[in-house]
Amino acid sequence: MSQHGVMTHISAWLEPLTRAVYIRRLFLEFSCCILPMKRFLTRTGLGCTLAFCQQLTADDVEIVAHRGASYDAPENTLESVKLGWEQGADAVEVDVYLSKDGYIVVHHDSDTKKTAGVNRKVVDQTLAELQQLDVGARKGAKWNGVRIPELDDVLVTIPEGKRMFVEVKCGPEIIPSLAKAFEKSGKKAEQLVVICFDYEVVKQAKARFPRIECFYLSSFKEDKKTGVQTPSAEKLIAMAKAANIEGINVSYKGLGDKAFFDKVKAAGLELFTWTVNSPAEAKRLAKFGINGITTDRPAWLRERMK
Repeated sequence: MSQHGVMTHISAWLEPLTRAVYIRRLFLEFSCCILPMKRFLTRTGLGCTLAFCQQLTADDVEIVAHRGASYDAPENTLESVKLGWEQGADAVEVDVYLSKDGYIVVHHDSDTKKTAGVNRKVVDQTLAELQQLDVGARKGAKWNGVRIPELDDVLVTIPEGKRMFVEVKCGPEIIPSLAKAFEKSGKKAEQLVVICFDYEVVKQAKARFPRIECFYLSSFKEDKKTGVQTPSAEKLIAMAKAANIEGINVSYKGLGDKAFFDKVKAAGLELFTWTVNSPAEAKRLAKFGINGITTDRPAWLRERMK
């Protein structure tokens, strides 16, 4: 075929395609770039291109292992984190507190009653005391002897191309220690994310870590009489913009309306959700254009989203 013929063939192939479909083909050919590209498109407000992203389902949605692969292993442990990576999670989420003696430890509840049967506040225990506790036995004999890790222990496990969501469960006093842990880990800024329900923590984290993505966590309340849900999309968008953070991470129970998605995306913000263990719900959220889904069962959910 002559050069002219080749060009004619290419033109004929491109001509009937809309811009969105052409971009879709490029995305499918470079699937390894889909998640970073989708985050870029969201932040830059390229709505028409992002509309294409909303049509994808499994591969372009960031699957975040909630407290590690916590359905199968003891939550917030080195074991559950490593299992999350083994199960193909794009990211792993862990919760952190400062111990009594100033170490960052990975634990969700404010006390250790549920995980270890010891009814004491995490912040009232030293690292040595916390690491004497068995937080695996409640999950079965297979996990006997599993201990509470330090944040340092889990950060080093982050594979290249993956990232860790660090949810702060205490106040801004942890931020200097977080800075030291992040630097010590040697991980790139794009491999780290800070999330919190405390707005002041998120604001201070973003100011301290301008190159690290930060998200404000929120649940929702609904007025039984009026049916009005709070906080509204507008309120959350305003808070995110004021703090200069990348987006919001909200309970899926408040994401019944696609208009919520549209408002957040139009504002150039990312939208993540927690904690989804239903394939039907995950597919619905993916169709609406969710950026990421936090789940206790990363491999299981991803397979059933296809």
